[in-house]
Amino acid sequence: MIAPITANLDRAVSLLNSLSDHEYCDASVAPYHSSIGSHIRHILDFYDCIFAGVPAGHIDLTERRRDLETEQVCDKAIDRIDSIKLQLRSYEGQLGESVRVVDDLGNGPLVFQTSLGALFAQANSHTIHHYAIISYILSSLGIAVKDEKFGYNPTTPIISS
Repeated sequence: MIAPITANLDRAVSLLNSLSDHEYCDASVAPYHSSIGSHIRHILDFYDCIFAGVPAGHIDLTERRRDLETEQVCDKAIDRIDSIKLQLRSYEGQLGESVRVVDDLGNGPLVFQTSLGALFAQANSHTIHHYAIISYILSSLGIAVKDEKFGYNPTTPIISS
């Protein structure tokens, strides 16, 4: 499970290596005016919440770091991704462990039990979802995405023309 998640994070590294910090921070695309950097930072915050809570078995997904440097500097985001990939590998044998999670699904905080593996799978799906939004931003900025699978869930049917 960890290998495909780290491979998915590598997609962001490839993208970030092709962008300038200016492109990474550009928030000009309507309707939400969010930047690529804000989405990458948000993705990484999710993983940080998991890592912060694992030792106590209590993960609060509402306590995000929101590190602005990660949102504004490609190299800082790449460093954070590399750190997350290293941390992920250390959890390979613990994926079945039960953890308590706090999240806000829209009506206030909710507490539930799940496995660490299920939470990492959720983080990966969350990453793909934000990659799709990033792809929209890139397209609107006139920046081509070289990775044809960036932002596509592996279960999405491919329609050939």
